[in-house]
Amino acid sequence: MMNNLRSAGMTRRGLLGAFAATAVTAAPTYSNAAGFLRRAGDVRRISMYSERTGEKIDTIYWIEGDYIAEAIREINVFMRDWRNNQMMDIDTRTVDIMAASHKLLESSEPYMLLSGYRSPATNAMLRSRSSGVAKNSLHLKGQAADLRLASRSVSQMARAAAACKAGGVGKYSSSNFVHMDCGAVRSWGS
Repeated sequence: MMNNLRSAGMTRRGLLGAFAATAVTAAPTYSNAAGFLRRAGDVRRISMYSERTGEKIDTIYWIEGDYIAEAIREINVFMRDWRNNQMMDIDTRTVDIMAASHKLLESSEPYMLLSGYRSPATNAMLRSRSSGVAKNSLHLKGQAADLRLASRSVSQMARAAAACKAGGVGKYSSSNFVHMDCGAVRSWGS
Protein backbone atom coordinates (compact mmCIF):
# COMPACT_ATOMS: atom_id res chain seq x y z
CA MET A 1 0.00 0.00 0.00
CA MET A 2 2.82 2.45 0.83
CA ASN A 3 4.27 2.00 -2.66
CA ASN A 4 0.88 2.89 -4.15
CA LEU A 5 0.65 5.93 -1.90
CA ARG A 6 4.12 7.10 -2.84
CA SER A 7 3.45 6.69 -6.56
CA ALA A 8 0.29 8.77 -6.14
CA GLY A 9 2.34 11.47 -4.39
CA MET A 10 1.07 10.54 -0.91
CA THR A 11 3.42 9.76 1.97
CA ARG A 12 2.63 8.19 5.34
CA ARG A 13 2.96 11.65 6.88
CA GLY A 14 0.56 13.08 4.29
CA LEU A 15 -1.93 10.32 5.02
CA LEU A 16 -1.61 10.89 8.77
CA GLY A 17 -1.94 14.63 8.21
CA ALA A 18 -5.14 14.15 6.22
CA PHE A 19 -6.52 11.89 8.96
CA ALA A 20 -5.43 14.33 11.64
CA ALA A 21 -7.03 17.31 9.92
CA THR A 22 -10.39 15.60 10.20
CA ALA A 23 -9.65 14.35 13.71
CA VAL A 24 -8.73 17.85 14.93
CA THR A 25 -12.14 19.09 13.81
CA ALA A 26 -13.85 16.27 15.65
CA ALA A 27 -11.56 16.28 18.71
CA PRO A 28 -13.31 16.75 22.05
CA THR A 29 -12.69 19.79 24.22
CA TYR A 30 -10.71 18.93 27.33
CA SER A 31 -11.53 20.52 30.65
CA ASN A 32 -7.94 20.52 31.86
CA ALA A 33 -4.45 19.97 30.54
CA ALA A 34 -3.71 16.95 32.75
CA GLY A 35 -6.57 15.07 31.08
CA PHE A 36 -5.33 16.20 27.69
CA LEU A 37 -1.80 14.96 28.37
CA ARG A 38 -3.02 11.53 29.55
CA ARG A 39 -5.90 11.06 27.14
CA ALA A 40 -5.40 8.27 24.63
CA GLY A 41 -6.74 8.60 21.12
CA ASP A 42 -6.16 12.30 20.68
CA VAL A 43 -4.20 14.42 18.25
CA ARG A 44 -1.50 16.84 19.36
CA ARG A 45 -0.48 19.85 17.30
CA ILE A 46 2.06 22.61 17.80
CA SER A 47 2.11 25.89 15.91
CA MET A 48 4.95 28.43 16.31
CA TYR A 49 6.89 31.08 14.47
CA SER A 50 10.22 32.82 14.99
CA GLU A 51 10.68 36.49 14.24
CA ARG A 52 14.44 35.95 14.41
CA THR A 53 14.61 33.37 11.62
CA GLY A 54 11.35 34.08 9.81
CA GLU A 55 10.46 30.39 10.09
CA LYS A 56 7.05 28.93 10.92
CA ILE A 57 5.94 25.49 11.98
CA ASP A 58 2.43 24.09 12.26
CA THR A 59 2.53 20.35 12.68
CA ILE A 60 0.62 17.47 14.12
CA TYR A 61 3.28 15.59 16.04
CA TRP A 62 1.30 12.92 17.91
CA ILE A 63 -1.65 10.76 16.85
CA GLU A 64 -3.34 7.96 18.75
CA GLY A 65 -0.52 7.57 21.27
CA ASP A 66 2.38 7.74 18.80
CA TYR A 67 4.82 10.54 18.15
CA ILE A 68 5.40 11.17 14.46
CA ALA A 69 9.17 10.98 13.97
CA GLU A 70 9.29 13.36 11.00
CA ALA A 71 7.28 16.00 12.89
CA ILE A 72 9.53 15.67 15.95
CA ARG A 73 12.58 16.18 13.72
CA GLU A 74 10.97 19.33 12.30
CA ILE A 75 10.34 20.60 15.84
CA ASN A 76 13.98 19.90 16.77
CA VAL A 77 15.18 21.93 13.78
CA PHE A 78 12.74 24.75 14.44
CA MET A 79 13.67 24.99 18.16
CA ARG A 80 17.43 24.96 17.50
CA ASP A 81 19.79 27.63 18.84
CA TRP A 82 19.24 30.21 16.10
CA ARG A 83 22.44 32.07 16.97
CA ASN A 84 24.71 29.21 15.84
CA ASN A 85 22.26 26.67 14.30
CA GLN A 86 23.19 24.01 16.88
CA MET A 87 20.45 21.49 17.48
CA MET A 88 19.43 19.09 20.21
CA ASP A 89 16.50 16.72 20.51
CA ILE A 90 13.74 18.66 22.23
CA ASP A 91 12.17 16.72 25.08
CA THR A 92 8.69 15.74 23.89
CA ARG A 93 7.34 16.34 27.40
CA THR A 94 8.06 20.06 26.90
CA VAL A 95 6.31 20.02 23.52
CA ASP A 96 3.33 18.28 25.17
CA ILE A 97 3.15 20.97 27.87
CA MET A 98 3.33 23.70 25.23
CA ALA A 99 0.57 22.06 23.15
CA ALA A 100 -1.68 21.39 26.16
CA SER A 101 -1.25 24.97 27.41
CA HIS A 102 -2.07 26.32 23.97
CA LYS A 103 -5.20 24.17 23.81
CA LEU A 104 -6.31 25.45 27.22
CA LEU A 105 -5.87 29.04 26.04
CA GLU A 106 -8.28 28.35 23.16
CA SER A 107 -6.16 30.44 20.82
CA SER A 108 -5.59 29.84 17.12
CA GLU A 109 -2.60 32.22 17.17
CA PRO A 110 0.74 30.40 16.91
CA TYR A 111 3.28 30.81 19.69
CA MET A 112 6.17 33.15 19.08
CA LEU A 113 9.23 31.11 20.08
CA LEU A 114 11.86 33.30 21.72
CA SER A 115 14.15 30.52 22.88
CA GLY A 116 14.15 26.74 22.64
CA TYR A 117 17.43 24.84 22.79
CA ARG A 118 20.41 26.95 23.85
CA SER A 119 23.99 25.91 23.27
CA PRO A 120 26.41 26.34 26.19
CA ALA A 121 28.02 29.31 24.39
CA THR A 122 24.68 31.06 23.92
CA ASN A 123 23.61 30.40 27.50
CA ALA A 124 26.93 31.79 28.81
CA MET A 125 26.57 34.89 26.64
CA LEU A 126 22.99 35.47 27.86
CA ARG A 127 24.06 34.93 31.49
CA SER A 128 26.73 37.61 31.10
CA ARG A 129 23.97 40.06 30.04
CA SER A 130 21.17 39.10 32.43
CA SER A 131 20.81 37.79 35.97
CA GLY A 132 17.62 35.98 34.90
CA VAL A 133 19.45 33.27 32.94
CA ALA A 134 20.20 30.10 34.92
CA LYS A 135 23.69 28.60 34.76
CA ASN A 136 22.23 25.10 34.39
CA SER A 137 19.20 26.16 32.36
CA LEU A 138 16.93 23.41 31.05
CA HIS A 139 17.26 25.15 27.67
CA LEU A 140 20.73 23.52 27.57
CA LYS A 141 19.07 20.09 27.65
CA GLY A 142 16.31 20.85 25.12
CA GLN A 143 13.77 20.77 27.92
CA ALA A 144 12.50 24.38 27.93
CA ALA A 145 10.91 27.02 25.75
CA ASP A 146 10.30 30.75 26.13
CA LEU A 147 7.04 31.69 24.43
CA ARG A 148 4.79 34.65 23.73
CA LEU A 149 1.25 35.12 22.44
CA ALA A 150 0.02 38.58 21.40
CA SER A 151 -3.58 37.60 22.16
CA ARG A 152 -2.94 36.37 25.71
CA SER A 153 -1.28 37.92 28.74
CA VAL A 154 1.73 36.47 30.50
CA SER A 155 -0.55 35.65 33.45
CA GLN A 156 -3.03 33.79 31.23
CA MET A 157 -0.27 31.79 29.58
CA ALA A 158 1.38 30.98 32.92
CA ARG A 159 -1.93 29.81 34.43
CA ALA A 160 -2.51 27.49 31.47
CA ALA A 161 1.01 26.04 31.71
CA ALA A 162 0.71 25.64 35.50
CA ALA A 163 -2.59 23.77 35.03
CA CYS A 164 -0.59 21.01 33.32
CA LYS A 165 1.17 20.29 36.64
CA ALA A 166 3.99 18.86 34.55
CA GLY A 167 6.97 21.20 34.82
CA GLY A 168 8.32 24.64 35.54
CA VAL A 169 6.54 27.86 34.64
CA GLY A 170 8.30 31.22 34.72
CA LYS A 171 6.49 34.53 34.27
CA TYR A 172 8.57 37.31 32.71
CA SER A 173 5.98 40.08 32.54
CA SER A 174 8.43 42.90 31.89
CA SER A 175 9.76 41.00 28.85
CA ASN A 176 6.30 39.67 27.91
CA PHE A 177 7.02 35.93 27.76
CA VAL A 178 6.45 32.69 29.65
CA HIS A 179 9.05 29.98 30.23
CA MET A 180 7.73 26.39 30.10
CA ASP A 181 9.82 23.34 30.88
CA CYS A 182 9.44 19.66 31.76
CA GLY A 183 11.58 19.84 34.91
CA ALA A 184 10.28 19.76 38.45
CA VAL A 185 6.88 21.36 39.02
CA ARG A 186 7.57 24.91 40.22
CA SER A 187 6.78 28.50 39.33
CA TRP A 188 8.46 31.91 39.60
CA GLY A 189 8.27 35.46 38.38
CA SER A 190 5.68 38.16 38.26
